[in-house]
Amino acid sequence: MDPLEGLRAAMAAVDAYYKQRGIFQGRFGFGQRPALVVIDMAYGWTDPAYAGGSARLDGAVTAIRQLLPPLRSKGLPIVYTTSPYSDNPQLKSAADFSPNFRKWDRRACEIDERLRPNPGEYIIHKEHASAFAGTALIGHLVERRVDTLLITGCSTSACVRATATDAKSLGLRPIIVREGVEDRSDIAHEWTLFDIQARFADVVSLEETLAYLKSLPAGTPSV
Repeated sequence: MDPLEGLRAAMAAVDAYYKQRGIFQGRFGFGQRPALVVIDMAYGWTDPAYAGGSARLDGAVTAIRQLLPPLRSKGLPIVYTTSPYSDNPQLKSAADFSPNFRKWDRRACEIDERLRPNPGEYIIHKEHASAFAGTALIGHLVERRVDTLLITGCSTSACVRATATDAKSLGLRPIIVREGVEDRSDIAHEWTLFDIQARFADVVSLEETLAYLKSLPAGTPSV
C-alpha cells in the first residue's frame, strides 16, 4: 500500500472514532482582528542549496504571496520569523539538532525575496520551534488588539504546530492556512494538519481565508 493511502485510511478511522464519541473537531472560527505570521520562510528553508532547504515550499510561497496584499491594504499586522545568525561557530542555537542543518551563511537567515517584508513589519529571530517561545510576539499582538492568528510557513509538523498550540494557549484563534504551510514529509504534513485540526487550530483553505480578509473593514496602516 502507498504510505499516503495507508495514512488516509488511518485518519479516516480516527475521524470516525472522534465523530462516534462526539469529541474534538470543533472550530474556533475567524475573529475580528487578524494578524499573519510567516514562519521561517528564509533561504535556509526555501532554497534547496541548503541542507535544510526544499523546493516543496514553493507552493506555500505562492499562497503567502496572495495573503500579503489584502492584509497590508487593511493595515493588519504581519510578522515574520527566522533563525538568528552568528559568525561564531561555537555559539549553538537551541534548534541545532542536526550537524548539517545549520551549515549556512548569513543569507540562509534572510527572508526569501519572494516574501520580502515591508519596512516596519515585525521580524522575529527565534531560537525555538514556537514563534512565541522566548520572543515578544504575544505582546506585539495584544498591543495591536489581535484576536486571530493566521499561520503560514514551515514546517507543518514542527514550528507551525508549536506556534498554533501556543496561540491557542494564549487565547488567540489559531488558523492554519492549508496551502500556506508545508513540510519536508508528506506524511508528517498530512497527519499534523489532521491532528491539529481536531484539537488545536482550524485548518482553513486559502480561498476561505482570502474571502474572510476581503470581508473585513478597511483600517489604517499598522505594523
